Amino acid sequence: MFYEIRTYRLKNGTTPQYLKVVEEEGIAIQKAHLGNLVGYFYSEIGVINEIVHIWAYASLDDREARRGRLAADPEWQAFLPKIRDLIEQAENKIMKPAGFSPLG
Repeated sequence: MFYEIRTYRLKNGTTPQYLKVVEEEGIAIQKAHLGNLVGYFYSEIGVINEIVHIWAYASLDDREARRGRLAADPEWQAFLPKIRDLIEQAENKIMKPAGFSPLG
C-alpha cells in the first residue's frame, strides 16, 4: 500500500471557505475516482491555514490511473477553480508504511 499525503497552505482566513466547498462538492468527486480516503485534516495549532489529506493506493500504477481519471472528469475540471485561488502552496508526498505500521 502507498499513501499520498497532500498538504496545502491556504490564503489567510480561507480555511472555512475551502472546507465548505470541498465538503459540498469536491470530496464526492474525488472519492468516486481516488477511492480510499484515509483522512482529511485542517490545522488548529502550529502552522495555520493548512489542509492535509491522505489517500491510499494499492500501487503507484493504481495511483496514476486513478488520478488520471480524476483529472479527466469534467465535474472535477469545473470544481477546481473554486479552490485553486485559495491555495498558496501545495506539497505532495508518496509514503510507504513500515512493516510494523498499523496502516501497512
